[in-house]
Amino acid sequence: MPGENHDLERPAGGAITSQFRRNQAPDYLSGLNAEQRDAVESIEGPLLVLAGAGTGKTRVLTTRIAHIINTNRAWPSQILSVTFTNKAAREMKERIERLVPRLESMPWMGTFHSIGARILRAHAGLVGLTSSFTILDTDDQIRLIKQLLEADNIDEKRWPAKLFASMLDGWKNKGLLPKDVSPADSGSYANGRGAKLYADYQARLKSLNAADFGDLLLECIRLFKENPDVLAEYHRKFRYMLVDEYQDSNVAQYLWLRLLAQGKPASEANICVVGDDDQSIYGWRGAEVDNILRFEKDFPGAKVIKLERNYRSTSNILKAASNLIAFNESRLGKTLQTDVGDRGEPVSVTQVWDSEEEARSVGEEIEQFQRQGESLNSMAILVRASFQMREFEERFITLGLNYRVIGGPRFYERKEIRDAIAYLRLVAQPADDLALGRIINTPKRGIGDSTVQLLYSAARAADVPMLSAIRMLVETEELKPKQRTTLRGLVAQFDNWAMRAETLKPFELVEQILEESGYTDMLSADKSAESEGRKENLKELSRSMEEFDTLGGFLEHISLVMDRDSTDAADAITIMTLHGAKGLEFDTVFLPGWEEGTFPSQRSMDESGRAGLEEERRLAYVGITRGRKRVRISAAQNRRIHGLWQSAIPSRFLDELPADAVEVKDTGSSYGGYGYGGGATSRFNKADPFESVYQTPGWQRARAQQSTRKGGGPLTIEGDLVARSVDLGSDRSAFGKGERVFHLKFGYGDIAEIEGNKLTIDFEKAGRKKVLESFITKG
Repeated sequence: MPGENHDLERPAGGAITSQFRRNQAPDYLSGLNAEQRDAVESIEGPLLVLAGAGTGKTRVLTTRIAHIINTNRAWPSQILSVTFTNKAAREMKERIERLVPRLESMPWMGTFHSIGARILRAHAGLVGLTSSFTILDTDDQIRLIKQLLEADNIDEKRWPAKLFASMLDGWKNKGLLPKDVSPADSGSYANGRGAKLYADYQARLKSLNAADFGDLLLECIRLFKENPDVLAEYHRKFRYMLVDEYQDSNVAQYLWLRLLAQGKPASEANICVVGDDDQSIYGWRGAEVDNILRFEKDFPGAKVIKLERNYRSTSNILKAASNLIAFNESRLGKTLQTDVGDRGEPVSVTQVWDSEEEARSVGEEIEQFQRQGESLNSMAILVRASFQMREFEERFITLGLNYRVIGGPRFYERKEIRDAIAYLRLVAQPADDLALGRIINTPKRGIGDSTVQLLYSAARAADVPMLSAIRMLVETEELKPKQRTTLRGLVAQFDNWAMRAETLKPFELVEQILEESGYTDMLSADKSAESEGRKENLKELSRSMEEFDTLGGFLEHISLVMDRDSTDAADAITIMTLHGAKGLEFDTVFLPGWEEGTFPSQRSMDESGRAGLEEERRLAYVGITRGRKRVRISAAQNRRIHGLWQSAIPSRFLDELPADAVEVKDTGSSYGGYGYGGGATSRFNKADPFESVYQTPGWQRARAQQSTRKGGGPLTIEGDLVARSVDLGSDRSAFGKGERVFHLKFGYGDIAEIEGNKLTIDFEKAGRKKVLESFITKG
């Protein structure tokens, strides 16, 4: 097999071997279905392969590369294969080595950025670098930005470096150089100095002989545009281009590929992209689903092959997923068909009273499957947001079920949770030097390492806790005046919190600590993609503390929860977010939290409108198609916020599932129903939502909490839902039959029947519903 020195030559023979002329399929083609084989053998011209979930796209890509090499269409070094992860590139290399005998060299294979770095190092001088340039990591990038802000007298507290780093990443993902940044975009940072800072940042990178991650493509694009001879060299070099996961490409990646594909007329370009528009779920990090949707316009005459034969899931699972995704307008369209056999179990939708019941229900099913001989490794819980994980983690610890959290630490091991708990530990136990050491400069208070070391030394010398040492040092001259003032204020805060801990509920205390310490402001100033998730996690921590009356009781519970072997067990349930689950598969998949606002995410819809909703629907499609044998969807009617109930509406995605592939399981706590499609009532409105609520443990706790609150005035619940605190045990209603009332979710209506504190109301748009009177106001 030829080596690298033949890059620009036509392969010897230049034509199909006699074996192929005799139309005798080699072994590596014999196992392909008709569509897969067509995708492998359609070598010349542009090709779009729409590969649905579980249809064997990796096999098609690797077999196609092997076919190009084995038929002498090109040397391996004349093939460019782009993946989105290094893991995918390694897997493809291993498969190709098995398919091509005596392979002496490999195609150019790797991620967009690794290949971009390889090209840049070969032509570094043309972009103002040397071939040994450094690639900055995120920490180095932030430090450099801080230097620039200080030099330009920009207040870093008001204009955080992380915010500007995020903006830089966004501009570079769009292929924008400093001169291309619009005045509006530039104006969104440091009073209009965004573009200038970007130019200064790029100049500073050059002086350091460095590039950041975004430059690996951005500088390549500039290299190609400013040096046509270099671009022509790569046109000759790469006879065939293959791109995996094309639906996840951003603008810069798209521009880079377009430039490389211009060596021939668009209708003759040998570029093959493989992807699934229905699985484009990374818009929040710059992915543009339009790239795959407009492929046929970019390359007129392109052939389109749909891989619709799924080798993973049962018929019912595929029907549910296909029916759901069909509600999206921005898609090319395909329908998955199973190759598994019978229809399998229907997709189940379980309606529960609250998140605690949801976790109990899932735990019981897992134990049942385990008794039937199924491994925990074959099961996964896929959540829309990480804060949903805590309820399941605590339930599994109670049951003694092994679990692993993929894509992040367990709930109580997350940094923001550990920080909050450290504050609480120090309030409860002022001698806890480990807790103080963790949060003394979190958020930033100007307490550097040398100051902390001085505090430790003083504490050891006096044989007292570190907090006591601080009390002594703030009255002396060892510390600088600014540090003394800061530490004196910190000590006063802890004294104040310790006094409040005697009267406040733990969840109220932690909220005040996070607010007054500046921790909440620190997260608000952080504009990274992770900051919102951290704030949600802290809200979930507060919610988890509502059942504890004392701070000591909560901290004891935490110590027991965290005192477990943190190593992954050989057999364990997987808990992860839906975004992290793409590409994985499990026999049984649990999808909790299918409620409006949670899934689809209200934030996504508020920020991106219909495009946000469609990406949320694609995320639901990804979740369903992870299941091989079973998919279990659940939704709660209520979420408890600060001791009061907030009613939750079932996700619109539930009504988009096909009735003949879904089984609705009613736990006795089902929805009052809600309709989307022209005001039609939901199919999941099947039972009186309050028939058996008094037998639900979660309800009993909520009733006790509400009835013991002082006063009967209005109480504001998160989400602008206003409820009156009433005695839930009373048989007398404050409303009268026929009275006009208002419900935040259902709108205006008239009371038809009264049964204690349960009212049957004829709503103008939502129809007849039975609701608690605490959730309505006079209309």
